[in-house]
Amino acid sequence: MFKKQLTLLASVLALLFITLGGCKSKYEKLKASNDYAKKYQEAIKYYNQKDYNKALGLFEVLVERYRGRAEAEDLFYYYAFTNYKLKDYTAARYHFKTFADTYPSSTRAEECRFFSAYCYYLDSPIYSLDQDNTLKAIEALQLFINLYPKSDRVTEASKLIQNLRDKLETKAYANAKLYLIISDYQSAVIAFNNALRDYPDTKYGEEMEYLIVKAQYQYASHSREDKQEDRYTQAITYANQFNEKYPTSKFGRETKDYEKESERGIQNAKRVLAEALSDYKVARKIASKDTVKAQPPSEKNQQQKIPY
Repeated sequence: MFKKQLTLLASVLALLFITLGGCKSKYEKLKASNDYAKKYQEAIKYYNQKDYNKALGLFEVLVERYRGRAEAEDLFYYYAFTNYKLKDYTAARYHFKTFADTYPSSTRAEECRFFSAYCYYLDSPIYSLDQDNTLKAIEALQLFINLYPKSDRVTEASKLIQNLRDKLETKAYANAKLYLIISDYQSAVIAFNNALRDYPDTKYGEEMEYLIVKAQYQYASHSREDKQEDRYTQAITYANQFNEKYPTSKFGRETKDYEKESERGIQNAKRVLAEALSDYKVARKIASKDTVKAQPPSEKNQQQKIPY
C-alpha cells in the first residue's frame, strides 16, 4: 500500500514539473534561446514600451555577444539608458562614459558624456553627507563643458555645477557652525575663514563674518590670561572689519558689544598679569592652567589643531 502511494506521488510530481515547464513565459523562452537577433529586436521593443526590467534582462545577455560588431553601438546606447531609466545611476554613468569613450565620433557621444556627468549629479547626496559624488559631478560636468563648449547643454551643465557648489558651500557653513555649537571656538574661527576663502561670494558671508567675531571673542575669553590680549585684539580686529564692511547689519550691535567686551577683557588680563608679577601664588595659579582655561569638549581628548 505504501509503495503504491509513493508511486502515485512521484507521478503527480513529474506531471507538475512537466506542466510548469510548459508554462514558461514567452519572455523566459526568448531569454534562454540562441536567437540573438530576435533577442535584440525584442529588447528594443521592450525598451520602447517602457518595460525596462525586461529590456535590461535581454540587453545583459546581448552586450557580450555583440561586442565589436556593427550593432554594438545601438545596443550599448540603449543598455546605458535602460540602467538610467531604472534609476541605477552608478551603472548608468559607467555605461554612458564607456559609450562616449568607445565611440567618440558618434553623434550620441555628446549626449552620453552629459548623462554620465548627470548621473553623478543625481547621486549627489544631501549636504550633510559625504560629498565625493558632488565633487566628481562638478569635475565631470566641467569636462563636458570643456569638450563641447558649443553644446546646447552647456547652459544646463553650468546651472548644475552651480547647484553642486551651493551644496558644498552650505556644507562648509554648517560644519563651521557646528564647531561653534560644540564650543570648539578656535576651530570655528579657522573653519569660517576657510569657508569664506573658498566661497567668497557666499550668501552666508555676512553671518559667517559675524560668527568669526563671536567665536574669536569666546576663544579669547576661555584662554589663559597671558594669551588673552593677543586673542582679544584679534576679536577687535575682526569686529572692526565687520562693522566697516556691514555698517547697517542686523548683527552690528552684537558685534560692537563683542568689541567692547574684548577691550574690557584686555584690561582685565593686564591687571591679573600685573598682580602675578608681585604675587607668586597668582603667577603659579596662572602657570598651572592650560592655555585655554575651560577646554571645550571636542578638545579634551585630542591633540590641538594648531600649536598655541
